[in-house]
Amino acid sequence: MIVRPKKNLGQHFLTDKNIAKDIVDHLKATNIDKVLEIGPGMGVLTNYLLENLEYETSVIEIDSESVYYLHKHFPQLGDRIIEGDFLRIDLSEKISDKPFALIGNLPYNISSQIFFKVLENKELIPEIVCMLQKEVAKRIASGPGSKVYGILSVFLQAWYNIEYLLDVPPHVFDPPPQVQSAVIRLTANGRTELGCNEKLFFKVVKQAFNQRRKMLRNSIKGFSPRIEELDAVLLTRRPEQLSVSEFIELTNNIERLMNT
Repeated sequence: MIVRPKKNLGQHFLTDKNIAKDIVDHLKATNIDKVLEIGPGMGVLTNYLLENLEYETSVIEIDSESVYYLHKHFPQLGDRIIEGDFLRIDLSEKISDKPFALIGNLPYNISSQIFFKVLENKELIPEIVCMLQKEVAKRIASGPGSKVYGILSVFLQAWYNIEYLLDVPPHVFDPPPQVQSAVIRLTANGRTELGCNEKLFFKVVKQAFNQRRKMLRNSIKGFSPRIEELDAVLLTRRPEQLSVSEFIELTNNIERLMNT
């Protein structure tokens, strides 16, 4: 039995076993005994995950044909094969209320949504190793000053150290995607709190990057009529020039203006 890749699910099955093993080998989770794989398809990563007895592997798959295949070829997974949508499930209820690692060949059309779900559950997910569109991988891993540094870069780097691991060419997939792919690893950076109003931080970062070509004095002026009281040099900068710590400082300064 072979599972047919479905375009509406963004399925591109990895066929190169050496790359699959390499991806799994990059999982370095310590003090964690559970791993969740997103979208295993026909289990090319699952094979190697199950060889590592340090981890209890669970998989979540939205495609019923793939779920049938997994039950048939990986009976040892049993009820750890979860049929469902990663974006919709309650992770602490369905997977574990203790920290677990995340791994997978992410559907390119929803990779950003998956990372926002990760951020909502960051206390549960101290490590992620994943393959995704190279353009998105570079954006997530890039630092301040890069043209591709953006909202997702700041949000994820606030909580994770990010490593760009390897490029993956289109021909090792079935069907080959029309884009290049890459593998990255995210490891919790030990931060337990931002040191600012987290909800306001998200708003400030989003507002700044939604008008990324503008100087901050113009993009964030809606937060307070007193924005010009902030540091004059800061106000002439653009969002891609600010580090996570500078966005945290900016958030605190904006909140101070809003409350006085």
